[in-house]
Amino acid sequence: MSLDKATIRRVATLARIEVPDAELEATATKLSGILSWIAQLSEVNTDDVLPMSGGTDLKLPWRADVINDGGIVDKVLANAPEAQDGFFSVPKVVE
Repeated sequence: MSLDKATIRRVATLARIEVPDAELEATATKLSGILSWIAQLSEVNTDDVLPMSGGTDLKLPWRADVINDGGIVDKVLANAPEAQDGFFSVPKVVE
């Protein structure tokens, strides 16, 4: 499939991207190549190929939903500009 400059301009407008006039020809060539490659894929015979099963049969392991502080309070607070009583200290923002 061969695309012209007008088609590229229209696609760029729909995609909300800016393609400078100087790059329209090169972009048309690249997109035409991509569409030709996609057309080649449609020619592949997939009659005897079974569909992929996907990950629907897999079960994710569950873990206990336990609240904890991670055991590294001192390391976390070492990154804070200011800490007080084991918490981040921030300036008052509401008067």
